[in-house]
Amino acid sequence: MQVTMHSEDHIGYVTVSNPPVNAIGQAVRQGLLEAVRWAERSRLDRVIICGVGGVFAAGADAKEFDAPPLEPHLPEVLNAIDESFVPWIAAIEGVALGGGAEIAMACRMRIMAPGARIGLPEVTLGVIPGAGGTARLPRLVGLQKAVEMITMGKPIGAQEACSAGLIHAVEEDPIEAAFLVNSEALGCIVPTWEYHAPAHDPDLLHMARKKLQAKMAGQEAPLRALEVIEAGLSLPFHDALAQERRAFLQLKTGPQAKALRHIFFAQRAAKAPEPFKGSSASEVQHAVVVGGGTMGAGIAYALLAAGLHVTILEADAAGLQRAEDNIGKIIAASLQRGMIDAARAADHRSRMTLSTQYGQAATAQVAIEAAFEDMAVKHDILAKLEAVLPADAVLATNTSYLDVNEMAARLMDPSRLIGLHFFAPAHIMKLLEIVRAEKSSDRAIALGYGLAKRLGKVPVLAGVCDGFIGNRILARYREAADTVFMDGSTPWEVDEAMVEFGYAMGPYEAQDLSGLDIAHANRQRQAPTRDPNRRYIPIADRMIELGKLGRKTSAGWYRYPGGGGKVEDPIVADLAIEEAHFAKISRTDYSGQEIRQRLVLAMINEAADILHAGIAQSASDIDLVTVFGYGFPRWRGGLMHYADSLGVETIVAQLEVLAQEDPVAWKVSPLLRSCAKAGQSLAEARPK
Repeated sequence: MQVTMHSEDHIGYVTVSNPPVNAIGQAVRQGLLEAVRWAERSRLDRVIICGVGGVFAAGADAKEFDAPPLEPHLPEVLNAIDESFVPWIAAIEGVALGGGAEIAMACRMRIMAPGARIGLPEVTLGVIPGAGGTARLPRLVGLQKAVEMITMGKPIGAQEACSAGLIHAVEEDPIEAAFLVNSEALGCIVPTWEYHAPAHDPDLLHMARKKLQAKMAGQEAPLRALEVIEAGLSLPFHDALAQERRAFLQLKTGPQAKALRHIFFAQRAAKAPEPFKGSSASEVQHAVVVGGGTMGAGIAYALLAAGLHVTILEADAAGLQRAEDNIGKIIAASLQRGMIDAARAADHRSRMTLSTQYGQAATAQVAIEAAFEDMAVKHDILAKLEAVLPADAVLATNTSYLDVNEMAARLMDPSRLIGLHFFAPAHIMKLLEIVRAEKSSDRAIALGYGLAKRLGKVPVLAGVCDGFIGNRILARYREAADTVFMDGSTPWEVDEAMVEFGYAMGPYEAQDLSGLDIAHANRQRQAPTRDPNRRYIPIADRMIELGKLGRKTSAGWYRYPGGGGKVEDPIVADLAIEEAHFAKISRTDYSGQEIRQRLVLAMINEAADILHAGIAQSASDIDLVTVFGYGFPRWRGGLMHYADSLGVETIVAQLEVLAQEDPVAWKVSPLLRSCAKAGQSLAEARPK
């Protein structure tokens, strides 16, 4: 039974039991409706509803996401609870999210445990609350708070919920507290459906709309939620519920909701495949990070936050000071943002050791080198680590591009080396590419997956090639952008086109943020093996000659006067005109749509080659990499999901047109051709 009920001394206890998160499927809804009738037949004094496993309820059952709604529908169930003459009390532990929060709001009273969270995150799945959330929440917390919670989808903690009026009390034992509530006081609480809607506030709604258009551009659900909230202010309660339900069902079958569900399920499925299960990562107590620069410091902090003892190794005293300063900045920022308290900060520092002596690594179970991209440097570091680490410890490199097989070949035991490619800032970004070299052992890969889970990362297995999955796609993206720039556009026109597509920033602003010197060093490394038949765009090299390295020098593709916002730089635009003249190219004006088409097609074609070669294991893995590592709009479902929405045959036809102008850069991937011929989607494709 997914809903159980029993009574003691005229008090009913209803427990939702659908582990692991007590999702609200058809059986739960049916059980709750039966519980309402049972409580009324029994003439109970109250009903206390809770969930098993320290979780109240975390929304709809994922198994029903793509199926037609099954009776009884949640709005019907919640109206029965809200209108029952037997008052219900929600005893909330863990989380009450989505439908779970809507159940709680239909109860007469809500009591939360101190560490619990409540919220309506439906917009993150491309829909809006569909069981009264847009009508009940404004009546309980007011218009401003309701708009913020529903349109941004961010849950809140118990104290904030209490201050807002969403719940009545915060108690260590919510069930015991619900039992002790005075019956007369409980009877005086007005049912939620009888509350008056807050007054219409056009200024507040206008500002909220502007904020959503700026922060969540292109996304349908947040703006639709705002419209539904606003319309509901002037409607009778049950009419407001009806118009909310219509909007919910309409969005549920739309492309954005399908894309977001795809990413949701892909993320849930990002776990160790069968050969790599049974990791000993839980036994890892001591980790080593070599290099305390920006990336190394972020990795070290992530390990500290996961409860490990961390040794940071540097070459000299100056390096140690830099590492300490970098980690100190992250700790200070985390304190300032309220992510940790002073006790946690002190605990982090107590588990951190900084040293120049590799002997400090002698008790570590895993070591990650995070030095700059130089093969000789990495060989030296890995050799020193191998000499002092226990024989069963795993070695990892954080390289973004270099050949992990070449690194492994220099080790006495190449099976112990894997790539753990973190993304900057490493303590925040969710993606972790786990790179399997030719001789990487299953145990080493399993430890990589286990460590990813412990750090709260999304793991994706990648094979060895220049750039692995993400950076290889990124390189092609930038190459296509540079070609468009030289042949007829500007960096700001390219950036604007990609922001309109859904990226937070375009490729040129993003490169200014990371530094143009990083990409330049990579081009220099690739120069000896570059295909002489492939067109080379020299504009970025000219930028280095001019000292334009990005934000760090206050000038890159844009200028940053006084450290402020970006300003278009006519000198940069002139560089493209000059280089086009030298190359005898007649420049053309590209529309925003043409820019987007070229850049996205370039990424899709490269990703298809990556999948074809077995560097990626599935199209959904590429979706995870592009969304969690490179800012591809989540609401488009990731690069390959978006490609499937366009249709493989359409993509091949468009690439063939582009191949007429450059048959090398636009050579159609064999995987795309085979999928088009077989009528197969990229989601169904597998490596050759």
